[in-house]
Order: sequence, then C-alpha cells, then structure tokens
Amino acid sequence: MKLEELKLTQEWDKTFPESDKVEHSKVTFINRYGITLAADLYIPRGAEGKLPAIAVSGPFGAVKEQCSGLYAQTMAERGFVTLAFDPSFTGESGGNVRYMASPDINTEDFMAAVDFLSLHELVDPERIGIIGICGWGGMALNAAALDTRVKATVAATMYDMTRVNAKGYFDSADSEEARYQAKAAMCAQRLADLQASGYKLGGGVVDPLPEGAPFFVKDYYDYYKTPRGYHPRSLNSNGGWNVIGCESFINQPILRYSNEIRSAVLLIHGDKAHSCYFSRDAYADMLRNSKYADNKELMIIPGAVHTDLYDGGGKGAIPFDKLQSFFAEYLR
Repeated sequence: MKLEELKLTQEWDKTFPESDKVEHSKVTFINRYGITLAADLYIPRGAEGKLPAIAVSGPFGAVKEQCSGLYAQTMAERGFVTLAFDPSFTGESGGNVRYMASPDINTEDFMAAVDFLSLHELVDPERIGIIGICGWGGMALNAAALDTRVKATVAATMYDMTRVNAKGYFDSADSEEARYQAKAAMCAQRLADLQASGYKLGGGVVDPLPEGAPFFVKDYYDYYKTPRGYHPRSLNSNGGWNVIGCESFINQPILRYSNEIRSAVLLIHGDKAHSCYFSRDAYADMLRNSKYADNKELMIIPGAVHTDLYDGGGKGAIPFDKLQSFFAEYLR
C-alpha cells in the first residue's frame, strides 16, 4: 500500500487558537480502499510511555481545522494522544473525485484512524477511543459496532445521515413516493454530470440567509458562514457536497447492529438542538434487547442548540470534563 503525496498546509489555519500544552504535527495514513487521509496529530507536551488515544472527525461536511480539531486539541491537553482527520474525498485528504460520501468508506476512515493510532509508538493499542461530531457521530457509532478495538465512543450532537437522506429532516419525507422522487432526481443528475464532464455541487450552508429561514438553518449559518467557524476548505462553508455525493445513503441504514456494541458509548446532545431526536432514538436503539446496556449513556445539555457542541457556542456547552472522565474510565 502506497501513500499518496498530499499537499498539507503547514501553518496554523484552524478556527481555534493553538495550545502550548500539546505538540502538533501533520500526518497521513491509508485506508483499506487505498485512499490517503490527512490528519492533525496532537500529543500532550512531554508525554512519555504508552498513552490512551482518541480519533476524532466531523461534522459532516466540515474539516479538521474546525471543531474536530478543537475536540482533539482539548483532549490532548487532558492527557490523550489525539488524531483529527479529514474524511476521504474532503479537506486535505485524498480520493478522487472530490466531495463524495459513502457510509462504508467513511466508516472505514474511522477504522483506518484506529489502525494508525494502534501502531503509533506513544499509543497503547488496548486503550483507543473515537469521537464523532454531527454526521460523523453516526459514523462513529457504526465504526464502534464493527471495530472491536474501539473501547469507548462519544457521539456529539449526532446525525444519522442515512436516516435524514432516506426520510428527510424530522422524518418529514418518510414515504416510498418521496424516496422514489429523490432517487429519480439523483439518477437524472448522474447523466447531467457525465454530459457536463463534472459534478454539480449541491451548495453549502445558504448565504445570504433568507428571511424567515428555519432556526436550524440560522444555527448552521452562524457557525459555518461567520468568523466563528468559517474555513476555506470546509464544504459546508462553501459549495457543499456534490448533488449526488450522498446518493447511496438513501438505501441503507448504518446503525442496524448498534445494540450489539459491547464497548462504552456516550451520546451528548443539546435539548434545544433540532437534531436531538437522532441521539434520543439512537440511544433507545442501542439499549433495545441489548446485553451491553450498562456502559451506554445519553447526556442532554440544557439550553444547547446543535452548533453549541461544535465549539461551545460561547457558553462552554461542550462538557469536556465529562469526556475526560468517560475516556479515563473506559480507556484505563
């Protein structure tokens, strides 16, 4: 397996300030599809011996310079080796064509990150966890159901991207006819893309913000389109995914065996988030007929909206103390 040579930005270009408590470096690793992934590695300054480690990614359409990097750097300050990576086809990672997503490949991205950490000289391979944010919260749960090396998983402000693609927001398009029309539009777009010799972008977060936009649209705008969270490589901050980028999500649930996850899982969501139903339902599904319910937890943050768990929302909404204690307990 040969790593692709990626062009990695060396200067600090994150949406959060650099910490002097950790050592930061750019790294690359390869997944089982041969795609080279780009990541930021954060190591506690002065670290010695074998440490617990955490791989981090998300949100869906974001880059590692946004909130996954914030989570990674903060957890490194608290004693963990952390790896914030760009998923396949996005950010600085490889994969051609760009701006495509796949339930399978993106789950594999998490598993490849676990591969990298397992072989790192400073990491104890028996003490590895993962954090998924927003749409990568669902991918993290899917990886936890598949990868027995993952000892603990946090899904923050989680989306199940297969559910929202198949059923619409709040399950408002959950009908055979609605899915048929969505699939027919995708099939027509495939031919249009081939005729145009390029893939049409679906558009990122709407800008300018239309009058009367739903609150969750305003919530995304306030993060992705303002200095708070804008990044030039972020799909959500710019042109978005390809129109057909998430086509296969319509046809397949990713959390079929979540109630067979033996390792620890913590779901965190704000009670004011439009997306809170994803975590509530995922938690219930994990517990249903499960022999492994004792190490599963749902933590609801009062007053927090969806993007408050991206960067704290200016009110310290991310419960980093809880994350630290959770990983300390299950990665010991």
